[in-house]
Parts: sequence; C-alpha cells; structure tokens
Amino acid sequence: MADENEPQARNISLENRERTRRQSAPQHRANPDPQYDEEIDLKYGAEHVIRLFVPVSLCMLVVVATISNVTFYTVKDIYLVYTPFHETSRETFTILWNAVANSLILISVVIIMTMVLIALYKYRFYKVINAWLIFSTLMLMFLFAYLFFEEVLRAYNVPMDIFTILLFNWNFGVAGMVCIHWKGPLRLQQAYLIFIAALMALIFIKYLPEWTTWAVLFCISIWDLVAVLTPQGPLRILVETAQERNESIFPSLIYSAVAYGAITTTDEDHNEAEPVESSSSPSTVEMKIFSVGAYDSEHGESSQQSDNIQPVTVPSPNPRTPRSRNQQAASPSGQRRRRPTTTQQPQPNPNDDSVKLGLGDFIFYSVLVGKASSYGDWNTTLACFVAILIGLCLTLLLLAAFRKALPALPISIAFGLVFYFFTRGVVQPFADLLSKNQIFI
Repeated sequence: MADENEPQARNISLENRERTRRQSAPQHRANPDPQYDEEIDLKYGAEHVIRLFVPVSLCMLVVVATISNVTFYTVKDIYLVYTPFHETSRETFTILWNAVANSLILISVVIIMTMVLIALYKYRFYKVINAWLIFSTLMLMFLFAYLFFEEVLRAYNVPMDIFTILLFNWNFGVAGMVCIHWKGPLRLQQAYLIFIAALMALIFIKYLPEWTTWAVLFCISIWDLVAVLTPQGPLRILVETAQERNESIFPSLIYSAVAYGAITTTDEDHNEAEPVESSSSPSTVEMKIFSVGAYDSEHGESSQQSDNIQPVTVPSPNPRTPRSRNQQAASPSGQRRRRPTTTQQPQPNPNDDSVKLGLGDFIFYSVLVGKASSYGDWNTTLACFVAILIGLCLTLLLLAAFRKALPALPISIAFGLVFYFFTRGVVQPFADLLSKNQIFI
C-alpha cells in the first residue's frame, strides 16, 4: 500500500514546488530596478569579454610562437601580386610612397571583393558564395596548412615521410571542412577558425613587404570604420540584409563565442524553469548584450532560413542511447516521468545573440603582434599584445553603451600601432641604456 502511494506523494510534492516557483517567479523576473539590469549586463558582459579574450589571445600566441621558431615566415623571398613595389630602395621617401602605394592597391582589392560579396548576397547567389568560401577554405586547409606543417617539422628537425604527412594533412583538412561548412563539435569548429586566422596572418607577414604591413594595418582600420558605420557601408548593408531576411551570416566568416545558448542543466531544472517570461532571465540577457566585429548578431538562426544556407549546428546526443532504470519512473496515469539527470545539450536558439567576432579581426590582430615579434623584441611584442586586448575591451564597452554593431579593428589597431612605435622608439632604447649602465629600477 505504501508503494502505491509513493508515486502519488512524489507528484504532489512536485506540484507544490512548481506552484511555489510560479508564485515567486514573476516577482524575480519583473524586477523594475534599473540597477538590477545594469548588474546583469555587467556580469554577463564580463563573461563575454573573457570568451573573446581567450580565442584572440590563442590566435596571437600561435602566430608569435611560429614567427619566433620558424624562420620560413620571416624570410622575404617572394611577394604578393597585389604589392608590386618591394621597398628595395634605401631612401626613406621612396620606401614611404612604396608602402602607401602597396597598401592602397591591396585595400582597393579588398573593397572590390567586398562589393562583389555584397552583390552576390543581395541577389541571393548563395551557391556562388558557398563555392567561393569552400574553395578558399580548401586552399587554406590543404595547401597552406601542408606548407605550415612541413616548415614546422623542418624547424624542429622532426623526420617524417611524405606519405605520413599527406595522410595527416588529408584527415586534418577534411575534418576542418566538415566542421566549418557543415556541422561538428563547437570547440573543434572554433579551433579550426582560430587556426585559419593564424595561418592567414602568417601568410600576410611573409608575403607583404616590411613597411607595407604597417600601412595596410592603418588603411584596413579606416576601411573598417567606413564599411560598418557609414549608411551605405557594405558591411552594414550585409548586416541589415541578413536581418531583414532573418538569416545567419556564413559560419566560415565569423567566430561565435557562444553557440545557441548551450548550458549545462538538469532535467529537474527544465521542469522547474519553464519559459514563463523567459525573455528577462539572465541566460537570455546574456545573449542580448554584445555583438562585435563586422555585424550585429541581433537575429540569429531561424527555422525559416533559406535552403541554400546551412547553419553550423551542434548535434544533440544520440536519441538511441539506452537509459538506465533509474532515469524513468511510471506514474499512476501511465505517463513516464524522468528523474533529475545532468546533461549538456546545446539547443538551437531562435534568437541567437551570442558574441561574434569577424575572422578578419583575428587575422589583423595577429598580423600586428606577429610583425612586432619578428624583430625579436619581446617588450614590444608584449606591449602590442596588451594594447590589442585593451582596445578590444574598449570596443566591447562601446558596444554595451550603443547596443549596435561597431568595427572591432580601429581601436585595437590604433592602440597596437601607438604602443609598437612608442615602445620600439622610446621604451626599448631607454631599457637598453639602463641595462648597459647596470641601473636597476
């Protein structure tokens, strides 16, 4: 008799607890205090800052480590076709106008390619864009990645036969293509995007002339301001068009710090936290604070997306996985009730406002730090590293204040350039003088 009443008593206990939660929930969620909203913004905004600092730092560290140990990327033997002036003259004025001319040519190519991309997206040539992006990723994951692995092995004097390295490169490239352009684990996709950004930064460092690199960093920051903030800016048009169509931008162009609001929960938490006024919950506020880079992630994944755009999703656990007896219990009505079990299951969020940073921002951050490290001055390298993170933090603060898309390059690149030339021209000679005279501060 006691066994028969036990499920009913448990259901009554759950109903009482649910009733208590529903009575207390509106008071918590309908908190009109603006100070409470500011605390929520600061708490989850700081979490987003950390989630961007980690991948940006990893990308810059990969570039710095490669530049410091692999001489292949510091030897200037060939140059890009977009930089016809190779700065071979010894006159300062000639080198200066060569760098300016190279940077203007390269930025013109970037502007033209951006315009072509916007036109293709506006007129819904999704297959052409996908083919373009897939071809670019193929070149990076197979050709340039093979050169990278080969030079790393040569730098560390590690013997390896050609068949082994080709097999490794094939598996590495195929896994990257699947994760980036189809679907795969979130962490693996993020790792591949970081690797691609670092690889592109190394290519720019190697194939751009000396002073052209600094001129390109300056010009690309100005272009980022124009492209995002002006009313007819191409990147702004791309964002607005994607929002009007309720579509997500291609995953190979962006880095997402949070995927679909994936959090670790329990089944009991799902039962006790039904979406009653869920728009005010902290987990939702977390994904509505920041968007960074070339676009605003105000509108994310949707069930009405075009068939030609395939969003990268994280597969849920296999539904065929057998459950233990303790995970289910039969109620008197014949329905099954699950006991609390801890699961980690990313769910697609129809209003994905997660933190997103354009992959180009990763590239040019790493170009600046990698170029600084190529001179062997660690003080200058650390100064540029810190300057970029400070600039990124200020950009996020501005995003929190204005609540709209802002360019992520100008502040960080400006800080990096100022810190580089100031440290290399003032701080480092001063430190060398102190060391030479054995003066310790």
